[in-house]
Amino acid sequence: MQNSQEVVLASRFTDFDITLFKWGKHYRLYEKLGSHLMEIDGQKGTYFAVWAPSAKEVSVIGNFNQWSAGQHKLFPRWDASGIWEGFIPNIGQGTIYKYGITSYNNQKLTKGDPFAFYWETPPRTASIVWDLNYKWNDNKWLKKRKDNQNKPQPYSIYEVHLGSWKRKIYDGNHSLTYKEHAVDLVNYVKDLGFSHVELMPIAEHPYDPSWGYQVTGYYAPTSRFGTPEEFMFLMDAFHQADIGVILDWVPSHFPSDAHGLANFDGTHLYEHADPRQGFHPDWKTYIYNYGKNEVRAFLISNALFWLDKYHIDGLRVDAVASMLYLDYSRDEGQWIPNKYGGNENLEAISFLKEFNETVYSEYPDTVTIAEESTSWTGVSRPTYDGGLGFGQKWMMGWMHDTLNYFKRPPIYRQFHQNDITFSMMYAYSENFMLPLSHDEVVHGKASLINKMPGDEWQRFANLRLLYGYMFTHPGSHLLFMGGEFAQTSEWGHERELDWGLLQYDFHKGIQSWIRDLNQICTSKPSMFHYNFDPKGFEWVALNDHKNSVLVYLRKGENTHKPLLVVCNLAAKTMEDYHIGVPAKGEWKEILNSDDKKYQGSGILNDKKIKASTEPLHAQEYSISIKLAPLAVMIFEPLKLEKPKGNTTRKKKTTTIRSRKQNKNS
Repeated sequence: MQNSQEVVLASRFTDFDITLFKWGKHYRLYEKLGSHLMEIDGQKGTYFAVWAPSAKEVSVIGNFNQWSAGQHKLFPRWDASGIWEGFIPNIGQGTIYKYGITSYNNQKLTKGDPFAFYWETPPRTASIVWDLNYKWNDNKWLKKRKDNQNKPQPYSIYEVHLGSWKRKIYDGNHSLTYKEHAVDLVNYVKDLGFSHVELMPIAEHPYDPSWGYQVTGYYAPTSRFGTPEEFMFLMDAFHQADIGVILDWVPSHFPSDAHGLANFDGTHLYEHADPRQGFHPDWKTYIYNYGKNEVRAFLISNALFWLDKYHIDGLRVDAVASMLYLDYSRDEGQWIPNKYGGNENLEAISFLKEFNETVYSEYPDTVTIAEESTSWTGVSRPTYDGGLGFGQKWMMGWMHDTLNYFKRPPIYRQFHQNDITFSMMYAYSENFMLPLSHDEVVHGKASLINKMPGDEWQRFANLRLLYGYMFTHPGSHLLFMGGEFAQTSEWGHERELDWGLLQYDFHKGIQSWIRDLNQICTSKPSMFHYNFDPKGFEWVALNDHKNSVLVYLRKGENTHKPLLVVCNLAAKTMEDYHIGVPAKGEWKEILNSDDKKYQGSGILNDKKIKASTEPLHAQEYSISIKLAPLAVMIFEPLKLEKPKGNTTRKKKTTTIRSRKQNKNS
């Protein structure tokens, strides 16, 4: 081969690849489409491939040819796949490029590469030739993840927007880099005891105020904070610190930017052609055509890409409700019913099922989580059982009811006890995650601390109470950054969190409370073993409306000590409050949000409490405790009471076998 930059006919596709692509079953398209460093006949260069079936001509333009279309034309494949491809010698790592596309009606379009692994930093919009090359050091984590995939595990999640968690105020107010986050953020999350972080979308996006939810570079971590390898370094650091990473993923819509997917080859290639199905009225963005095989392959390949190349541990899928309903945010006459006359988007439903089936088939030790805000049935039920196949679903009803309840002054809560107990009526209808996310602290909704009623002491006590109730409620839980130290202002994507608040005792107290809650909720099996199973929860007292008190048990297997959770939702103290308990012997208070180390009033049950044989609340025994005001208290028996059996060894064995049979029947 001559040492030139003429485009050479070359391909990374086999006939089988093309067949899978047309069927929508090629789930590793990132290995084929896009730009890839190659060597052909001893000549190094880059292979380019792009899907543009309605184009008349496709060229690679960039800093190597003065952005001149027509100099480096790609070849259309003969198999009607719509793929254009070619090899350009002497094009290497770091080359900046786009595709110059001439449409069927002679539009001249300039597009970024949908499969590029790296993009210029916004506001620049070109793609960059890049070879993903990183030596991972997280084998221990991946082995642990695989070994534990079928075991109950805690999910205590810290939601983070990388651009505003912490900024270099002293240096032009810039965000931390991926490598700087790998020190500061990883150490912080580790210290607070969260089991996972959830990153708001980091795929390349042109507009900062979209928070990453309007993506153009689906296969590239944003270059705002560094290179792809530096993002890998951050993921590696989390894993080495024993912290899982969940990534926000956005298959629901994409922006209309000229360099993006919209009108890609002069036609509605990725989006649905009919605006009643292909344009989102709220966000002014385009909606994918989920009925098109190649689009489904593009999206599912992208999901697997993050799990494969970046070792991501789970995907939280954004705006699932907007995908499920054809009439989402649309008035009558602005949407088209499905073939059965209903409002369900059958193509999107089919896509979500295929996405979940594929993820769990290829990476069974990861998790998918749906942000789904309606009463759609079976979001986290397996597809073989008629569900959508997600692993978990955000519990939006719990979030709304709970925040509305906590906004009320304590004196009125006795009239609204049902608001705080209602969630247990449907808590096991899905595998729920309880979210206090970024959406609850923006757009005039106020920060969490400023939603709380009362004077300063009461507001902080109420926030500790809210967190204690949330972390001990069945399900996994998520807290947005800043909430862990009671950020007072609403979140803003262009400024860092108000770290200066940690000089004040009330804010340090909230942070300490979160740290200790995490320690209990991630180390005590009764707090997570049956998170998604009714076996893990039992009401002890839920009808004490007058005193606004809730009491419940969190339970694991027979080898796990049950934990008694007492929530005093009123601002008064009670010295001698009687509660039923399931075990005899002595009980100990292991956590109390009114402890002075959290800036509470210090009303504790600091001595061992001997259970009385007097039954109460349908329990065989009872204890008497002090109720601290606006506080959560957690108690544990000092000894694990063994299951009762008959006096003879033979009868005892028979009894145990009988129980096992009943349990499994």
